[in-house]
Amino acid sequence: MRWSDALQLGRVSNLPTVWTNTLAGVVLAGAAPGPAAMLGLCLAMSLFYVAGMFLNDAFDRGFDARHRPERPIPSGRVSAAAVFATGFGMLAAGLVLLTWLGNTLQGSGGRVLLAGVVLAAAIVFYDWYHKHNPLSPVVMGFCRMMVYVAAAFAVVADPPAAVYLLGALLLAYLIGLTYIAKQEHLGRLSNLWPLVFLALPVLWGVNASVEDSRVAAFCAFFAAWVLYSLSFLRRRRAGDVPRAVGYLLAGICLWDALVLAAQGRIELAGLALGAFALTLLLQRFVSPT
Repeated sequence: MRWSDALQLGRVSNLPTVWTNTLAGVVLAGAAPGPAAMLGLCLAMSLFYVAGMFLNDAFDRGFDARHRPERPIPSGRVSAAAVFATGFGMLAAGLVLLTWLGNTLQGSGGRVLLAGVVLAAAIVFYDWYHKHNPLSPVVMGFCRMMVYVAAAFAVVADPPAAVYLLGALLLAYLIGLTYIAKQEHLGRLSNLWPLVFLALPVLWGVNASVEDSRVAAFCAFFAAWVLYSLSFLRRRRAGDVPRAVGYLLAGICLWDALVLAAQGRIELAGLALGAFALTLLLQRFVSPT
């Protein structure tokens, strides 16, 4: 398997969004692990993410042969068997690393193992059955929510309610985003009502901004970016839907920046902004979808 194909299969341009999800989950848990531990957690979650992207292509090989024949599997550049093996191998490696980190950081790997298993199962279920599943955007959102939850369980035995509340708002954002992505091959949207889910995190941000102008600045940037991304859906030109999807994916970093700012971690929110810029840069070289 060539590196170029591996990068394309893994949609690695979106990895900074996984890193900021991990950081937000840890901060919401109220923990402060060292840099080495954070790097380990980001690596574990990266393995889960890239594994999911590999398995997505492997399960979708028939659909891609009809609609996206340039993808690595239908084009014949890599076999489905190799992609399946690599995907499941990375999923197992991510689970082992996450569990080991849980044992190391807070002395109990049982709950973090369970969280990792739930995340892995959700990823496989989504990849296996998402094309004809009307609730697949919910499943995808749940996968992202579980990044918050699994990262939190790796550093504390009993994460606070904020992990689940903010994770649920991330889930809502992904419902809207994934609905758009499901329509990508059509080049248009059949209806727009699921996009209402994108407004829920913005509304939370507005409420969190009432007493802190710094949080308000992050909320304004996040809201403006969501609106800018959605503006491409109104034009309905070739490539507009994929562009909207890519931009909304990058916007995950802005949501995490807003969450971090609301927790009083402005310096980490600034780091998430850097991850946002990195995502946009990487998307110029590796397709995000």
